Amino acid sequence: MASSSSVFFTLFTFFSLFLFSSAGPLVFPLTHSFSKTQYNSTHHLLKSTSTRSATRLHHHRQVSLPLTPGSDYTVSFSLGSQLISLYMDTGSDVVWLPCHPFDCILCEGKYNPTSIPNPNPINLTSATPVTCKSLACSAVHSSLPSSDLCTIAKCPLEDIEISDCNKYTCPPFYYAYGDGSFIAKLYSDELSIPMSSPTLILKNFTFGCAHSALGEPIGVAGFGRGTLSLPAQLANNSPEIGNYFSYCLVSHSFDTPRVHRPSPLILGRYTIDEKIGYTDYGYTPMLENPKHPYFYCVGLEGVSIGKTRIPAPASLRRVDGRGNGGMVVDSGTTFTMLPLRFYETVLKEFDRRVGPVYKRANRVEERTGLNPCYYLDKGGSNVPQLLLHFGGNSSVVMPKRNYFYEFFDDGKVKRKVGCVMLMNGGDEEESGPAGILGNYFQQGFEVVYDLEKKRIGFARRKCASLWDNLNQH
Repeated sequence: MASSSSVFFTLFTFFSLFLFSSAGPLVFPLTHSFSKTQYNSTHHLLKSTSTRSATRLHHHRQVSLPLTPGSDYTVSFSLGSQLISLYMDTGSDVVWLPCHPFDCILCEGKYNPTSIPNPNPINLTSATPVTCKSLACSAVHSSLPSSDLCTIAKCPLEDIEISDCNKYTCPPFYYAYGDGSFIAKLYSDELSIPMSSPTLILKNFTFGCAHSALGEPIGVAGFGRGTLSLPAQLANNSPEIGNYFSYCLVSHSFDTPRVHRPSPLILGRYTIDEKIGYTDYGYTPMLENPKHPYFYCVGLEGVSIGKTRIPAPASLRRVDGRGNGGMVVDSGTTFTMLPLRFYETVLKEFDRRVGPVYKRANRVEERTGLNPCYYLDKGGSNVPQLLLHFGGNSSVVMPKRNYFYEFFDDGKVKRKVGCVMLMNGGDEEESGPAGILGNYFQQGFEVVYDLEKKRIGFARRKCASLWDNLNQH
């Protein structure tokens, strides 16, 4: 039970408890929640994650809702005396969490209990329900006017006409995801980070409290561009923290036990120590999306395989007036997805270079859902380099392990195989985003979201070392 009148928002991690002072950034540990131990084999793991990535993009194209909550990285907080872990997700813009009593249907096996330290629902004792008149209520209900929302809340007509519905609460809201959904109510409370100096306090921090869910046992810390996201609410009081954040995902190769450092999530700017030799960011402009304003969309101009540059279609380079197109930079999707014809062209060029050297692993392709895969009996040195060319003349050289996953096939003869970590994102004529830059491609980069200048930056980093260096300060 919460013992004070405030919701305390503090950091919990197995490694340490620390935050920077208010003069610097706030640093949180992101924990990777996928592990080979959850699955019967590497093939099963890849099949499961590839299916989830495809569902995440496909479902969004059917309805105007945030992307399926990412179940790859979690961040842990303390509310009052209770610890809770939420998925960190740049593809959605609401913070919600499970609350007692919590009924979750079809949630068995949805997450690995050993990789999420605090999955239990919380008890609310001091939070105040948000009123039907509030801007937050309108925002969570897809910008419905307060008169409609107060009507749903059964505020009398005479009170609606004189805007006197303060005692009527915001109606529950429903979110549908790719393979689940939940119903929640909006609450507000004072949120503080007492480990900073002076304590950072947010008045009327707004979050969703869910008592029922389908296939969604873990809450979400939405980091999208909407007004109810965690960065947006921080920016209301501390723009230097909320309007600039980054993360640096430690490379894991789906083998979480081998990862000995968390991935740093950094709210605010930090000073780069010249002695460390960090490279600067390459920036690409954010694209505005009139239909899905919470997305972090960028323009992908092309992909290079070796020295061959393949121009991207118009659907990836820009967002049209109906909100279709662009590439979403998403922390919550594992795989990177490209529209069908462009995807096929990229893979054809890749296979033209790799196919003569390595034999195709058709059986592995069937079992993992990835394509193409090759038997690496001659080693993996002949895999060509892959570059992403973004708008603003920004090119990102991908490390081979980000786009070519190597593992051992568990057939009759144990053989090393490698699979391209790209997926078919469907026809570019479909509505919604044309592609997704998934978190596997983002490993080993610090990805910065500069909301004031409306740009996203990429810089190669040793993310475990970055965590250590920030922690030393």
